[in-house]
Amino acid sequence: MQFSENWLRTMVDPKMTSDELAHLLTMSGLEVEEVEPVAPPFSNVVVAKVLEIAKHPNADRLNVCQVDAGTGTILNIVCGAPNVRAGMKVVCAMAGAVLPPGDDGKPFEIKVGQLRGVESQGMLCSARELKLSEDHGGLMDLPQDAPVGQNFRDYYALNDLKFTIKLTPNKADCLSVLGVAREVSALTGSALKMPQYKAVPVTIQDQLPVKISAPDLCGRFSGRIIRNLNAKAQTPDWMKRRLERSGQRPVSALVDISNYVMLELGRPSHVFDLAKIRGGLDVRWGRAGESIKLLNGNTVEVDDWVGVIAADSQIESLAGIMGGDCTAVTLDTQDIYLEAAFWWPNAIQGRARRYNFSTDAAHRFERGVDYATTVEHLERITALIVEICGEKDTIAVGPIDDHIVNLPQRHPVTLRTARAVKVIGVALNDEQIADIFTRLGLGFTQQHGVFVVTPPSYRFDIEIEEDLIEEIARVYGFENIPALAPVAPNAMLIAPEHHRSLFSIRHQIADLDYQEVVNYSFVEAAWEADFAGNANPVKLLNPIASQMSVMRSSLVGSLVANVRYNLNRKLNRIRVFEIGAIYMHDAQVQDGPLSVAGYRQPKRLAALAYGPLVDEQWGQDSRNVDFFDVKADLEALFAPQPLRFVKCAHPALHPGRAAQVELDGKIIGFIGELHPRWQQKYDLPLAPVVFEVDSDALQQRELPVHHDISKFQAVTRDLALVVKQGVAGQELIDVFVAEKEINPVCNIMQAIVLFDEYRGRGLESDEKSLAFRFTLQDTQSTLHDDAVDAAMAALVAAAAAKVGARLRS
Repeated sequence: MQFSENWLRTMVDPKMTSDELAHLLTMSGLEVEEVEPVAPPFSNVVVAKVLEIAKHPNADRLNVCQVDAGTGTILNIVCGAPNVRAGMKVVCAMAGAVLPPGDDGKPFEIKVGQLRGVESQGMLCSARELKLSEDHGGLMDLPQDAPVGQNFRDYYALNDLKFTIKLTPNKADCLSVLGVAREVSALTGSALKMPQYKAVPVTIQDQLPVKISAPDLCGRFSGRIIRNLNAKAQTPDWMKRRLERSGQRPVSALVDISNYVMLELGRPSHVFDLAKIRGGLDVRWGRAGESIKLLNGNTVEVDDWVGVIAADSQIESLAGIMGGDCTAVTLDTQDIYLEAAFWWPNAIQGRARRYNFSTDAAHRFERGVDYATTVEHLERITALIVEICGEKDTIAVGPIDDHIVNLPQRHPVTLRTARAVKVIGVALNDEQIADIFTRLGLGFTQQHGVFVVTPPSYRFDIEIEEDLIEEIARVYGFENIPALAPVAPNAMLIAPEHHRSLFSIRHQIADLDYQEVVNYSFVEAAWEADFAGNANPVKLLNPIASQMSVMRSSLVGSLVANVRYNLNRKLNRIRVFEIGAIYMHDAQVQDGPLSVAGYRQPKRLAALAYGPLVDEQWGQDSRNVDFFDVKADLEALFAPQPLRFVKCAHPALHPGRAAQVELDGKIIGFIGELHPRWQQKYDLPLAPVVFEVDSDALQQRELPVHHDISKFQAVTRDLALVVKQGVAGQELIDVFVAEKEINPVCNIMQAIVLFDEYRGRGLESDEKSLAFRFTLQDTQSTLHDDAVDAAMAALVAAAAAKVGARLRS
């Protein structure tokens, strides 16, 4: 938001310097980014009048001018400007004047000198020579009422500053000079002077039929017809100056007036050429297949997500964003339809960005514009149009047609004085808080330390108690809040022993030789199809790049991209991990403090290993990392909790080298080699091994439990069982563990290890032999052969009964 300090001081004039005003605004939350003068320094430049002009005797393109500069002496000045004429009011740099530096960076001093044999006693100036603009088309043509001899800096108000403030999204009420003036008035106690205007008398009864078909788009729509105006009228210099110093380029009188009131009052409006509107107006949502050519020259497609103002045969405007070219006013316009509306912020948000542009109107409407003053602001615009574009006894003004269908409900907000004192840390009383609310223009009732505040129609940022506490702190002054040490007792909050932090997990996996990466949550749609088999990912409405159009439901794609990045830089051993959220549709999720309705966002840990198991060295042969190396790392992360691995099919993984990871009977992730198809597609010479598990499961751990250490020697027995090739080793281990739980003679079994698999001679073609090593131990006595034999016999019998196993002969 940019504005002129002089303009602001016409509404509120605190007794403070410009620097003090900038500091005040910044400390109240309206950060002043820049304060710069509207014009560079120059001196001895005045308003003058050209009395006579004559051709230069020695130059075809020069004129000799007789100029009255208010000194009592007529000056002789040689001028080459094409637009100089007798009777013209101009800007004159007197002899001795110092003008802004030129291209060489040095100030330009005006002296009496000879130009082609004719003495010149000064210089008539263009805007470019004074560094007021880049316009070098000729002399500045001042109004005829400009007082001759007046210092031009005073006449043109050049001793002014441009303030640029950086507003937070909640301060939409300050997107106008009036809004900033309200703040300054509240902060300083200075009187607020509202812009003065009179309602223009209605002289005709013409109205344009208007229908609001979408109350959720437009809550209020006000408009009026004005006929027989002069669109070619010149915008007054005072208005041009204020527009330029607010970052707006003057265009034409009608456009300038609309922009001026937007900057003055914060009210975007639109001016239609009435002759170009066919039929009445319908305020509705767009329809698929419709399009509109906008004022910026772009033709855009609309659908039912975008609001429009439509006539009988075409769309006239994008609601709250930009008008259409088909009804744009021109210098030949005679009749207009003037519109001011309240658009619901959530119906405007994101629409302009969808079309890759932004407008001042959309910037304001998507944050919230006063819904109670559309009529008053239309009167202000009308008064300016009549004053600037009206011709006596010809301009005709119609009545305001005000449609109110769906306005926001301003719910009272309760503030407790005690709560405000506790949060701010200052002993405020009810009288101080009441004074602050009064200065802010907030209506309230008060009783026993409780305020019930009704936000005004222009404040969309006051909804809860904390918003009112913020207002109190801002007006009281953040710099006035003392810096005191906390007086409340501090207590160390010890994390529960059964819950590990993600920070400690990061350290643990880093100790296993993995490096952490942080990737975007936005990924390519192809990654979701390849690595997650997800045909319906969460799509972004406004992706930051076309190749980052969906939210990830797996971390694998990002890790594969990390591998490719490193391989392209000649690194052949890669171990990376990431802890981050994934995003999936889930209709059962409801809105909450950390959740969004319809979307599940669990956190996952994923890791990937590629290339040699260890760096090249003399003490160990080099080999590439395999499934079992990464499986060991995963088991180390969960130790001492035992994991169960079950063969599975996963879209990202090799069909025969993939397993789902189970903990306590619950599937918590997967592990395996990358699918050969994706290995080829993503140009990977070797197959990386990857796993992904729920971080919640990883954070939970069992507390240590005391067990007696046996003083008696353990016994080991090997057992080779022949089973069908379709029987997995995990199935036999599950049988042995289950038998231990139900059969007392097997309680002495302490550990099982699968150490060999055999296929070949002595077995059928559909058979294989699995060899297990059992560790047996009793904590109370030395084991005898009969107890060990009984346990082993029970285990063999269980394997034979459950999976059809037999002892290998």
